[in-house]
Amino acid sequence: KMLKRVLCTVLFMGVLPSLAEASQGHISVVLLGATGDLAKKYLWQGLFQLYMDQVSSGHSFTFHGAALTALEPGQRLMFDVLKKLACPPDESPDRCAVLKDQFLKLSQYHQLKTAENYTVLNREIETLLRQEGLREAGRIFYFSVPPFAYTEIARHINSSCRPPPGAWLRVVLEKPFGHDLQSAQQLAAELTSFFREEEMYRVDHYLGKQAVAHIVPFRDQNRQFLDPIWNRHHVERVEIVLKETVDAKGRTSFYEQYGVIRDVLQNHLTEALMFLTMELPANVSRAEEVLQCKLQAFQSLRGLEKNSAVLGQYQAYASQVQEELQKAQDYISTTPTFAGVLIHSDNLRWEGVPFLLTSGKALDERVGYVRVLFKNRAYCTQSETLRDAGHSQCKAKQIIFYIGHGALHTPAVLVSRNLFRPVMPEGSWRAAVGQSDLHIFGQPLSDYYVYSPVKERDAYSVLISHIYHARKDFFITTENLLASWGFWTPLLDSISHQPLRLYPGGVENQHLLDFEMVSGEVAFTLAEPVELLNPNRLMPSDYRTIQSKFRQSPLVSAWSEDLISLLASDIEKTASRTVAHSGQFHLALSGGSSPVVLFQRLARHHYAFPWKHTHIWLVDERCVPLTDTESNFFSLHNHLLQSVRVPYFNIHPMPVHLNQRLCVEEDRGAELYAKEIMALVANASFDLVLLGVGTDGHTASLFPQSENGLEGAQSVVLTESPVKPHQRMSLSLPLINKARQVFVLVLGKGKHDITTLLSRVGHEPRKWPISGVSPSSGQLVWYVDYEALLG
Repeated sequence: KMLKRVLCTVLFMGVLPSLAEASQGHISVVLLGATGDLAKKYLWQGLFQLYMDQVSSGHSFTFHGAALTALEPGQRLMFDVLKKLACPPDESPDRCAVLKDQFLKLSQYHQLKTAENYTVLNREIETLLRQEGLREAGRIFYFSVPPFAYTEIARHINSSCRPPPGAWLRVVLEKPFGHDLQSAQQLAAELTSFFREEEMYRVDHYLGKQAVAHIVPFRDQNRQFLDPIWNRHHVERVEIVLKETVDAKGRTSFYEQYGVIRDVLQNHLTEALMFLTMELPANVSRAEEVLQCKLQAFQSLRGLEKNSAVLGQYQAYASQVQEELQKAQDYISTTPTFAGVLIHSDNLRWEGVPFLLTSGKALDERVGYVRVLFKNRAYCTQSETLRDAGHSQCKAKQIIFYIGHGALHTPAVLVSRNLFRPVMPEGSWRAAVGQSDLHIFGQPLSDYYVYSPVKERDAYSVLISHIYHARKDFFITTENLLASWGFWTPLLDSISHQPLRLYPGGVENQHLLDFEMVSGEVAFTLAEPVELLNPNRLMPSDYRTIQSKFRQSPLVSAWSEDLISLLASDIEKTASRTVAHSGQFHLALSGGSSPVVLFQRLARHHYAFPWKHTHIWLVDERCVPLTDTESNFFSLHNHLLQSVRVPYFNIHPMPVHLNQRLCVEEDRGAELYAKEIMALVANASFDLVLLGVGTDGHTASLFPQSENGLEGAQSVVLTESPVKPHQRMSLSLPLINKARQVFVLVLGKGKHDITTLLSRVGHEPRKWPISGVSPSSGQLVWYVDYEALLG
């Protein structure tokens, strides 16, 4: 009998200690996509490594390669791969030959195409075990197939190929796990209908990279050194980087659909980020505790915005896409092949620390690393040549988890000697012999304690071992997957049509992709050379003929970024002029999405703004608590107030939340706000009111077909919005029209139709409330970007 013959052979060779230990049960491993590229390169080798490692564990194994290919050609393809399997260098040739021979005998090919094929496979496994008199311990199904095939395969396994009660099932899934939050939710829902959460193992092979996998153990084993310094008071910044020299040639079909953020940042680099930022559980070997801490770390991440990323595309990519995907010569791809993203965590430990995630193709070197750079407050009076790496506090202080390639060519952990000598597990990591002439991040290798793995293992071998041992913390749970997509999807949506910086590729990139952090945003350091600019992109000079009036009032128009810059400057000039004249500046700001970029601009570029003498008022507010993300005040606080020095008593949120109730008329919140305005604002005339325009023509929270606030004596009113949250509080039109200046900001293609309509209609506030804005003794200025104006 096959299995007994195999067991006898390995016993004879001294591989197994005793037959008694060979009775723990049988494991069937089914590799779907057994003749594919991933299987050829990594998976069969990983399964062979598992067999070598576990042959004396007491389990017996069979390996079932499966694909859509018919039996004979499929068998031939699969065994061509198996014959090339290799043993690690430290394995004796005799033992290697025996184990390889046995692995081939225990491996067989199946065509899995129809429901009947799965039934037959199940019957064969059951028959084999019955003949050998073995108990089934469990089955592993490794899905090395495209995600569109997951649901059908899952249905077949669930209906006819599950192991019997008492035996476990482990289903291994390869990325991509969706394209955005919605598609990930859909795929997760489909899989959850067939498998339990504990049965699914989603692979991110970076979690098998030895340096990445060691981040949490390293933090755990070095708590005594790291506890005082692993926080915002000591960490200057963190860089998580994966650079590639290869381009996307041959993979443009995949890349056009996914791009660099979905391919690398949303998964590989984000997982490393979680290992760095999560709070450590008391016991890091408890998978469920680690996964819960990771989830909490996700929930602490601050939302990404358009200016959180810089994007590039290597020049040859467009022609590769045209050639491989038969696109027309004028086809323009908006797929990024390079991205640098700035991430912040609102966790108290990491507040204010920048995390930079960077990856790209066609770059100058192939390297991956996670670098934690510590602040340095020291000043050393001795010359640099006299500074000893172990004691001089002026040397840079950093911890680097070196993923591979680059100057070191190996995974490694490096710790600056002037930080601490780390505790490392002796059996698996050893002190590396340094090359004196080698420099890492500008420092000689001798400045670091350097450790490399005792035995280098490829990521898939590591992960396949974790699947066998049911180590779920090295895989992506449904909850963590959806948290990651929830974090990345808003950014992906906002940059879908953003212009990309073109770069030539390789060392010729020079400093073209260097970027810098400015007040919570990132931007390329150098201006893009004119010859690399997209020739199809319209420039502001193309629109010189635009009229300078809109609805008989001054019009300022430009591309959105330039327009926001002009608007911010105009607000600052108005504020400075008003403070010089009357000592204070009363500014009323609208809510909604359009002003957010303006708030960020004011916070990050206008340091001369007279905030000390400025009073901030709300034009309108939603009837939700001020701490709710839907609140206009919450958005204003997040994007502006927390970054500038406005005196606390000069901030005037609308009183929508009184007596533990929201916008109840008897609580007289509107009346209270009106009284506050009357008491502090001379003649109740704001110096400047900033408004927006809704696609239905509403402004502030004054809506069409609603008489509330459009006329009459009331200064502040409660109104009803047609969209949730329905209840609002708003300044009235008569009060807005008492302002000395009113600026109206209109951004984006979505506002083109209403902008065109407003250019033609007269004073009809009941139909279009914005048409009723006409300051009685002040000035109205329209700030409309080209997309809203011209479509």
